[in-house]
Amino acid sequence: MTLEAWLSLALLCVLGAMTPGPSLAVVLGSMLRGGRGAGLAAALAHGLAVGLYAVLTVAGLAALLTASPRLFALLQLAAAGYLVFLASGALRQRAMMTPATGDAISGERIVMAARDGFMIAFLNPKLAIFMLALFAPFITVDQGLGAKALLVLTIGGIDALWYSTVVLVLVRSGLLVALERHVVYVGRIYAALLLALALFVASRAISALF
Repeated sequence: MTLEAWLSLALLCVLGAMTPGPSLAVVLGSMLRGGRGAGLAAALAHGLAVGLYAVLTVAGLAALLTASPRLFALLQLAAAGYLVFLASGALRQRAMMTPATGDAISGERIVMAARDGFMIAFLNPKLAIFMLALFAPFITVDQGLGAKALLVLTIGGIDALWYSTVVLVLVRSGLLVALERHVVYVGRIYAALLLALALFVASRAISALF
């Protein structure tokens, strides 16, 4: 792969990661509940899931999803269900929320944040379709393993780097402290946003199935 081709791919990956959506809500929600460490755990796990999707795309999974709208819709329903799970968890835990204190968080919160970051990406079938379109110009029949690995590392690495940067900027700018003062209200807004996203995703999936 030439440098020009790689730069084009990297730019597309950056723009894709910057697009607001459920993933940003989950990363920021993890940061608010658990501080910087939890936010970074969610960001890195999200990048890992994106990298895994890239591997599956290169292997041909995206082509299968494109050829099977029913499977695509079922995966969308699974994603909607996980969004509802996240929202209900945020509402149940709002009374137990305490302001995050940077690095002073438990290992359990980090694990939960990593789980949420991974699952919100892994249960998003649109990633497969996006990557199919993204990788199409860069994959050739005679492409070696090294070039394919570069594709995977580029999209997964950029995704993790973007969300980690969002977390670090919020912490260093002092905005996280301001958000922590109103953590209960932010939690309610976060849950409402997740539920709205879940309804939107589910409605599109149901319309595709029926």
